[in-house]
Amino acid sequence: MADGTTVAAAGLNAGEMAFRTSVSGQGRGPLCGMGICFECRLTINGEPHIRSCVILAEDGMEVETGE
Repeated sequence: MADGTTVAAAGLNAGEMAFRTSVSGQGRGPLCGMGICFECRLTINGEPHIRSCVILAEDGMEVETGE
């Protein structure tokens, strides 16, 4: 992973397309890529609802999808 890669980009590069499930059951993933839409929310290091497109990925992070 290159320095400066966001958690959202790392997830997409790993083939993860659905980061969470909407209330209607649809898989949701990154949309805007700049923290405005909130579609890329993940649980990062135990903290839920973090916008993954604005957090830089680091070795050892615990990342959980809502799937």
